Amino acid sequence: MATDPAETSFRTPALPGPEAFSTPHSAVQRLIDLYDTATGWLCEEFLSAMGPAGPRGRARAFYPEIRITTSSYAKIDSRLSFGHLAEPGTYAATITRPALFRHYLEQQIGLLMDNHEVPVIIGPSETPMPVHFAVATRPDLTVPQQGAARFTLRDHFDVPDLATTNDDIVNGTHVTLPGAPAPLALFSAQRVDYSLARLAHYTDTDPAHFQNHVLFTNYQFYMAEFEAYARRALGDPESGYTAFVGPGNAVITDGDAPLTPSRKQPQMPSYHLKRANGAGISLVNIGVGPSNAKTATDHIAVLRPHAWIMVGHCAGLRNSQSLGDFVLAHAYLREDGVLDSDLPAWVPIPALAEIQIALQDAVAQETQLRDFELKRIMRTGTVASFDNRNWELRDQSGPVQRLSQSRAIALDMESATIAANGFRFRVPYGTLLCVSDKPLHGELKLPGMASDFYTTQVSRHLFIGIRAMETLRDMPLERIHSRKLRSFDETAFL
Repeated sequence: MATDPAETSFRTPALPGPEAFSTPHSAVQRLIDLYDTATGWLCEEFLSAMGPAGPRGRARAFYPEIRITTSSYAKIDSRLSFGHLAEPGTYAATITRPALFRHYLEQQIGLLMDNHEVPVIIGPSETPMPVHFAVATRPDLTVPQQGAARFTLRDHFDVPDLATTNDDIVNGTHVTLPGAPAPLALFSAQRVDYSLARLAHYTDTDPAHFQNHVLFTNYQFYMAEFEAYARRALGDPESGYTAFVGPGNAVITDGDAPLTPSRKQPQMPSYHLKRANGAGISLVNIGVGPSNAKTATDHIAVLRPHAWIMVGHCAGLRNSQSLGDFVLAHAYLREDGVLDSDLPAWVPIPALAEIQIALQDAVAQETQLRDFELKRIMRTGTVASFDNRNWELRDQSGPVQRLSQSRAIALDMESATIAANGFRFRVPYGTLLCVSDKPLHGELKLPGMASDFYTTQVSRHLFIGIRAMETLRDMPLERIHSRKLRSFDETAFL
């Protein structure tokens, strides 16, 4: 195992070396064993260092790693957009929290074994595990702020290194060095750990509660409706839903049970209606603005959800629209300003047929309107996302002209960001908005007007999003994970 020549005097836990595995279950179990041993040892070293005796020298543990090598150019079944290696060579990925990702890892490893008929090698990697992330697995432990301990933390433990915690792989800018393995997954272990910690902070729920189908909204009104729906679902033994989780990790399994409120109001309150293997629905209130939308999706992406959809409110831009009408986005005008360095504005964000059909069918089911009649209350078109909520107060000639040239039919602050980050992270995405005001036609979002609007429209809009997600849940993965989201040189893992 290679080490930094400047650091040869550190202690590590006793771990088995690399070993070949021919079944996904046994491979993932070894990942779990390696990870649990490494984190457990590191936590004990940290506890000892914080005690009266102080540190016992430098302690270092390593993330586990998956490695696979193939030498064949034989054509494999490539109907899936994932689950196969692009060309012969060696590929590797560092792994964190393997128990959390067990179902995902078994699925991805199984596809590789089936497609290439070679084992995977599981063993310790050469990537040190920051003590902050190891301690995060123990709710009774916290790493003190710099200067609070009696010793300098980084002299005795590895700490997060932002220089190596980045999005180079997912952004397509990663360069594989000669002799090094190519990436097997879109995110490194450090990047995943970083996002899991941020996700728990912003949503006040453990990432383990997040489901594979994520709804985003920009209004708290939807959360109460989601809880009411969840309680009804828990009361129906045929629904398949098993639990409902709110901020503070409050869990109920009985629809009549009280949900303990969180001790704090998180920045992005999240609720989770759970099913087996993460097949339920999570609802996240991202609040207002593209920065929040990017933050939420940056971190949820490491959980590898199967779809995320924005169900928020928007400004209608056409006189033919009415308050309460729906807008199904089939294109996006991005003026959010938060993703330009990761995904240039000139990159087109395509509509995904599976998501579009699921949303349109859900609107039709909820409203009992079909075909041409559906156009009475739903329009498809371009959704524009601005980073200035009060754009109406500036000189309107520039924005209005751009909106008209783009054929935009609605404007908000989050949808294009969520769609663009879905494209960037290979997460299927969609947008169904509800018109709450028409600023170009004198119908502003005023308190009295908004109150009546929210009362009548929130439930219907949310139920449409839930219906769409339940349709997508029943789709095979090869249908929903579109090739439109995969680049020329993709990782084998979804």
